[in-house]
Amino acid sequence: MKNRLIEYRKKYGYSQDTLAELLNVSRQTVISIEKGKYNPSLPLALAIAKTFHTTVENMFYEDENER
Repeated sequence: MKNRLIEYRKKYGYSQDTLAELLNVSRQTVISIEKGKYNPSLPLALAIAKTFHTTVENMFYEDENER
């Protein structure tokens, strides 16, 4: 699964540390999600989308080449 976390984080001017604090997760979790190495739980995905005033579907999407 791909995501737009880096794009939104930079658009909002958040550092990885700041975003981690807002989401109540570690900075390593933010880094892992950004790199696509970790897919967040549904509650975390919802919290991320809410933080950036978008939908889960807009934040996270399937790469057509991975099907």
